Amino acid sequence: MSTKKIVFYVVLFSLFLFSGNAALAQFPRFKVLAFFSNKVERAHVEFAYDAIRFFKDLTIGNGFVFDTTSNMDNLNADKLKNYALVMMLNDFPHKQSQRDAFKEYMENGGGWYGFHVAAYNDQGTKWPWLLDFLGGGVFYRNNWPPMPAKLTVDDPGHPVTKGLPQSFIAPINEWYQWKPSPRERKSIKILVTLSPDNYPFGLKDIVPDGDFPVVWTNTDYRMIYLNMGHGSMIFSDATQNKLIIDALRWVIATDKKGNVFK
Repeated sequence: MSTKKIVFYVVLFSLFLFSGNAALAQFPRFKVLAFFSNKVERAHVEFAYDAIRFFKDLTIGNGFVFDTTSNMDNLNADKLKNYALVMMLNDFPHKQSQRDAFKEYMENGGGWYGFHVAAYNDQGTKWPWLLDFLGGGVFYRNNWPPMPAKLTVDDPGHPVTKGLPQSFIAPINEWYQWKPSPRERKSIKILVTLSPDNYPFGLKDIVPDGDFPVVWTNTDYRMIYLNMGHGSMIFSDATQNKLIIDALRWVIATDKKGNVFK
């Protein structure tokens, strides 16, 4: 074989390898925009900073982008179009313009991952769409002080909970109970529940009974809510960390634009 032919085939093979690797290595796979506030309860701020460190560590290797902002006005169509997922660590939209942008984003296939106070709503919230989005439950009561809790997995076959034990002890947290329970909505899929074995639950503020979902999704949207998010102990447990990571992966994987992990 002539030298020219050898060079030709070497170049051709190199181009084949490059194009193949380029197709496989489409990194970063997705982008997340996480909203947080420094002007909320101290324990919620502590959680937000821990969460930012936790998720930033997961981006090692440029697998995905995790951007953060403390400016809720970044909740606008021009900004959100660049992100596969909006995460709310310790706050929620307050201005009407922010609320409208978030609603439009979600109704057009956007992804949402909310922790703890991101779902808080009461008589003063005055946002009917959010109430429906979360399953119709209004904040009812909580335990105090923050305590660890036994949680039970409702659906062990779901991608978010697959591989978890049937029950586990979650780290110290303030747990919110909702009324009516989101479980009453047909569109709500409950994934994890606070076990009745905890009752009576609390030392100062005591939850004596009742249905107590802590992780769920509204199947009408690409979203998940986790009740965890108070204080600096949330990321101290490997089982719960697996739940948190798998929840992120699942919301991203269910994007109608395509599963970036395949």
